[in-house]
Amino acid sequence: MPKMKTSKTAAKRFKLSGTGRVRRPKAGGNHGLINKSRKRLRRLRNNDMISKTHEKKIRRLLNG
Repeated sequence: MPKMKTSKTAAKRFKLSGTGRVRRPKAGGNHGLINKSRKRLRRLRNNDMISKTHEKKIRRLLNG
């Protein structure tokens, strides 16, 4: 049985944290930034964690 390949699209979007949870960037920080408040933009800079329900599926895409 051949090895499963890493999904390159998932690898670009998600990273594993030090504790092994899956990190993702927050949506909405790419364009139309003038209309968003400074407070909102500050919050968008930080990464977010994937919910526990999706974690298993995404981990399978990452590790292959």
